[in-house]
Amino acid sequence: MPVFWILAIVLVLGAAGYVLGRARALSSAGDDYRSLHSLPSYYGWNAFILTVVPALLVLAAWMLIAPIVIDGMVSGLVDEGMQEGSSLSLLMSDVRRLAAGLDSAVASGALSATEASDLVADNTLAGRLMGLRISLGSSVTESTLAAAQRYRGLAAASQIWMAVVVIALAAGGLLLGLRRIKPTFRARNAVETGLLALLILASSIAILTTLGIVLSMLFETINFFRQYPASEFFFSTTWSPDFRGNSELGILPLLWGTLYISFIALLVAVPVGLFAAIYLSEYAGPKMRAVAKPLIEVLAGIPTIVYGLFALITVGPALRDYFAQPLGLGNSSSSVMTAGLVMGIMLIPFVSSLSDDIINAVPQSMRDGSLGLGATPSETIRSVIIPAALPGIVGAILLAASRAIGETMIVVLGAGAAAARLNEGLTEAINPFEAMTTVTVKIVSQLTGDTDFASPETLVAFALGLTLFVITLALNVLALFIVRKYREQYE
Repeated sequence: MPVFWILAIVLVLGAAGYVLGRARALSSAGDDYRSLHSLPSYYGWNAFILTVVPALLVLAAWMLIAPIVIDGMVSGLVDEGMQEGSSLSLLMSDVRRLAAGLDSAVASGALSATEASDLVADNTLAGRLMGLRISLGSSVTESTLAAAQRYRGLAAASQIWMAVVVIALAAGGLLLGLRRIKPTFRARNAVETGLLALLILASSIAILTTLGIVLSMLFETINFFRQYPASEFFFSTTWSPDFRGNSELGILPLLWGTLYISFIALLVAVPVGLFAAIYLSEYAGPKMRAVAKPLIEVLAGIPTIVYGLFALITVGPALRDYFAQPLGLGNSSSSVMTAGLVMGIMLIPFVSSLSDDIINAVPQSMRDGSLGLGATPSETIRSVIIPAALPGIVGAILLAASRAIGETMIVVLGAGAAAARLNEGLTEAINPFEAMTTVTVKIVSQLTGDTDFASPETLVAFALGLTLFVITLALNVLALFIVRKYREQYE
């Protein structure tokens, strides 16, 4: 049974539980709801929660765990016929694709269920599969076909059992909710406890998601360091991956490019954003503020690919023609300066909006006191408002730095994909008109294409991702520390 119909049945049972629960509560009180502990609607909602929530939780858990279990049961069949140099994950993706294709063929009538189950790998199988529009990245072997048929059977059985268990659980919850209804039952307390549990579950999703991201990267990073020395990864000044072997996977060139581009972006975003925030909060009138602030914040809504195209088509050629070539610093439109300038424009609303809110939080009495002592508006801003708002402004800058470090599209189109050449001297490393790339770009490039996920050249992407995660996490923690330690409390 499709998941849509399972959800529909559970929701219908839940709606029936609400209606029946409310009616049963009124009936048990002799239609005098004043003798009930709670309002009649609470009894209905209690039955609804008992019917829907456990069933949906089991459904979500089943959908997450069942594919993992099925893959584990089927992988043994593929592993037995595994070809030399083939990756188990790639072969399993072929198995899943073949199983889905067989299901589609059965659904369209091109194959019967018996034919799909009894299909035998032979010399004509590839042609028959192409006729059924089932495409695979490799030839269909006997073990792959057997695994796909086994996968189909287990997936179908899992779907049936999932429907039975979820619907039975929903029906059991409905009966339990109706049986608990009596005038003395504290339905409101039960409903509020259930809602509290749901709120706790919702709030823990972010924590569990972060934990899952970290663990997924951590395990693959451990596999990478088993194949490649950690000292070479962290201290080598050469980035030269080669899927044929003899790769040099030092992170320092990528880290230098990331920090260099982010530094230029902050040089652009911080002064412009901070000055814009000061103007909007201290000098602009209500009409100007109502127009200028939304226009600045529009920059935050522009997709990064648009910024990348702007860097590629407009900013890069302009910097090359008017600065790099006349000064003899380079001939390429892809450069650190191109990506940094455009990224800085993208970051302006981050700095501006956060700084504006922080400056507006400074009490008006501090402004009035400074002006009353004879200070000019500019002196008040410099000596009173900025020092009072400085912790929040520093936090906003560090958050913008985290955003800059994680940017990808602007770097790909504006700075190119070449790692910094740290071995060629200091001049090449600090030249802002040289093409450099960042950690995020190389994460994408190492995972793009038909790659072997067991090779260090692919696993290095997880080590890069974990390193980037640690850096951005440190910046965020530093921002929170500064804001909490140095912020002023005003009445």
